Amino acid sequence: MKKAIKHTWVFDQSPEIVWEYLTNSDLLAMWLMKNDFQPLKGHKFMFLTKPMPDFGFDGNVHCEVLEIEPCTKLSYSWKGGPGDGTFNLNTVATWTLEAVGNGTELKLEHSGFEEHNAFTFDIMNKGWEVHIKDRVTKLINERAHEAGKK
Repeated sequence: MKKAIKHTWVFDQSPEIVWEYLTNSDLLAMWLMKNDFQPLKGHKFMFLTKPMPDFGFDGNVHCEVLEIEPCTKLSYSWKGGPGDGTFNLNTVATWTLEAVGNGTELKLEHSGFEEHNAFTFDIMNKGWEVHIKDRVTKLINERAHEAGKK
């Protein structure tokens, strides 16, 4: 049975600002991982992180943009494995943004986790839950502060 990670965050910033943190490669690298992302449907890209060979992960997350609706929805495949051309993780991350007052409700559904992905599911679920809101909010606030100095 496949499982999905689901989280919702609310940011004080507009969907346009939050969207930038999901689709600008440099900003994305600041809160998630190094990458070669481009906001184009069909673009194949990679997230790069620390390898964990004991868990069958070479540190490369292979992705492809599946759907993109500016400031509204972004979906991409998320595959990882030992580096031999096989994937023991084959999932999809979908971000949806909705204006809420002067801010943004950001939803993540990271779906397709198989039974053999239980450990990865637990680690990623906790990672999304604990780090995203704090990291993205901190970066947005730092950027706004820097812009205010200019």
